[in-house]
Amino acid sequence: MKPTIRTFSEHGRRLLGLCLVLASLSGCSSLLFYPEPGQPFTPERAKLAYRELTLTAADGTRLHGWWLPAKEGVAVKGTVLHLHGNGGNLAGHLGGSWWLPEQGYQVLLLDYRGYGLSEGTPSLPAVYQDIAAAMDWLKQAPDVQGKPLVLLGQSLGGAMGIHYLAGHPEQRQRFKALVFDGVPASYRSVGQFALSTSWLTWPFQVPLSWLVPDADSPIRSIEQLNNVPKLFFHSIDDPIVPLANGLALYKAALPPRVLQLTRGGHVQTFGDKTWRQVMVRFLDDPEHFNGLRRLAEVPNYPDEKSQ
Repeated sequence: MKPTIRTFSEHGRRLLGLCLVLASLSGCSSLLFYPEPGQPFTPERAKLAYRELTLTAADGTRLHGWWLPAKEGVAVKGTVLHLHGNGGNLAGHLGGSWWLPEQGYQVLLLDYRGYGLSEGTPSLPAVYQDIAAAMDWLKQAPDVQGKPLVLLGQSLGGAMGIHYLAGHPEQRQRFKALVFDGVPASYRSVGQFALSTSWLTWPFQVPLSWLVPDADSPIRSIEQLNNVPKLFFHSIDDPIVPLANGLALYKAALPPRVLQLTRGGHVQTFGDKTWRQVMVRFLDDPEHFNGLRRLAEVPNYPDEKSQ
């Protein structure tokens, strides 16, 4: 079984419009989160070795996670912290990282507060404590020590990861590479786009989108991640975070950076073996990898003789 990734439907986008109206009464950041409780299945269903984890945030909130060790017999290349998107829970996002253990990368997947089996209710800035709890766990885990650390941030997870690392340079220095998949530049502009897709909410897209909190949007802090190699995946077909929004984030980032355009739905990138191979090649040499110039082209590495 190859896990799939949970994404918004048309109904979900219309629901966002309704939530925006309701938010006019509260103005809370919970607009950004669509958690589902429970655990419909575990990695065992995908025939993956795993371990259940319980982490504790600074405010005492107990969080649930999965630890996927590298496949038995495969040399460990590093550790990936997988921060998933805003809908569902861990089970619905396993499709983003199930394939990494076979490539030698052990994975920590975390459910934010209010998601899956984690306690609490998601909101900003409280959720940043959840990322901090994951970083603390990685600092102590024996299997992680001495190995490169990589961030895989998908959609909202990538956006929150950018904001968190920008404010914590001591944590940023721990990462060898950052991989972003379908990450929005601005929460507010994505909210406006969602409202524009339905005739019911189209007339109100501008006033209602201003109810979406935007102070923590990654475009405001991506420049501070200037010393870490970054790989940006974004689908030209993305129906949730339009390509223009993703491009704005990439343009705001400072080198070293690579943009890899893909095809397909929102954060469905790693359902395609090609993009899994691209990420692995990037991690092999993040300082020099320059992506595919055309879809399905073999990565074009610099010629060492010409350096």
